[in-house]
Amino acid sequence: MVNMTTSGNAALRAARQSLGYRSQAALADALTKTARTIGLRVAVTARTVRRWESAEPPWPQTEHAAALEALFKRPIAELGFIPPWSDESTPTRPTVRTAADLQTAQRHFPGAAAALPASVATDYVAITVSYRHLYWSLPATRLHRSVAEHAQLGIDLLQQVPDPAKAALAKAVSESSLLAGRLEFFDLQQPELSQPSFVLALQAAHEGDDVLLASAILAHMAFAPAFSGDASRAEEARDRLRAARAFARRGNASAEMIAWLDAVEAEVETRFGDTRRALSLIHHAEETYEEYDSDTNPSPTWLDWFSPTRLAGFKGNTLIIAGRGREARETLERVIVDLPEDAVKQKSIYLADLAAAAVLEKNPEEACTHLESALDQLGRTWYATAMDRIKAVRQSLRQWDSLPAVRALDDRLYDWHTTVNSLVG
Repeated sequence: MVNMTTSGNAALRAARQSLGYRSQAALADALTKTARTIGLRVAVTARTVRRWESAEPPWPQTEHAAALEALFKRPIAELGFIPPWSDESTPTRPTVRTAADLQTAQRHFPGAAAALPASVATDYVAITVSYRHLYWSLPATRLHRSVAEHAQLGIDLLQQVPDPAKAALAKAVSESSLLAGRLEFFDLQQPELSQPSFVLALQAAHEGDDVLLASAILAHMAFAPAFSGDASRAEEARDRLRAARAFARRGNASAEMIAWLDAVEAEVETRFGDTRRALSLIHHAEETYEEYDSDTNPSPTWLDWFSPTRLAGFKGNTLIIAGRGREARETLERVIVDLPEDAVKQKSIYLADLAAAAVLEKNPEEACTHLESALDQLGRTWYATAMDRIKAVRQSLRQWDSLPAVRALDDRLYDWHTTVNSLVG
């Protein structure tokens, strides 16, 4: 066994040399180029490779890990890296296959050796569609494991279905992994899990040659830097969106999808403090949506998380951040009326935003009423992102702590049910 304390990460160094890269700089260049081929715009430096070949190599960032796996055609755990979750401290995620596993499945099992009929892919796609629908009604903690395991099952099936069925199967694997990432990021608030899911979804979209799915995945990958609170990550988020728009153009995206990309970019700019730019993007999205013709250029069926009503919801939140309480209230009141009955998760978000608008208008009692309604929604379907919004509005009510309405809200906010859900959900 190699003594890592004296010789550094011998596994990675040996793998590098086996591919003919005589220096760390040469490997860095190769990884940067490989990242481009799988749709990632990241740069690897010789300094980063030097850290990876040290005696205590850090676990690579998600995009770097994908590039390593794509170049070496093996999981990064076989390159001398020890996963930070190796103590099995992450309770909700099943064993995760990597992007390299997906490539291996496609490379080593040609159609002639297929062990399963093409109908398996059809059945897998049908289950994927069912999970897409269940997202709106099932609690995330119940749905997540099934969706994540479904994505892993798809990778295994890619090894065994005939070649003509692989593209459809790869697209369904991509959608499943995207859904897992959405659950992890928005519902469970575990961004450290969501990014590997998004990378795997991107790789599967590449295998299925689905540029619109790739666009959607890249746009979702912009949320992590935007929600991080780290202003230095603004360009990272914007780069993801530039990539998403490039893929959307390549796939002749519908006006609806372009409007959604505008809304995502508006969310990013709002998070980084540029509400003027964000409102301009939302205005453009509204104009674009007016051009949408579902008969001439329909959206993909998986784009079920966006609508004119939800665009207005984006607008309401941006108006709040911009300090325009009355406009935000008027916008969000229309959103609540127009929202479908089954949009329980989104309704909790919009009620919390309505409460924030009430705070801007110096109406704490109305804010408390909206927050209690939001808690009613969370009692039906838990949504961690909504709870974050609720707690942020509660913090803004501190100057009215002595009001009976605020005290009653605290009794509700910190009852057994809500407290336990917020800690384990």
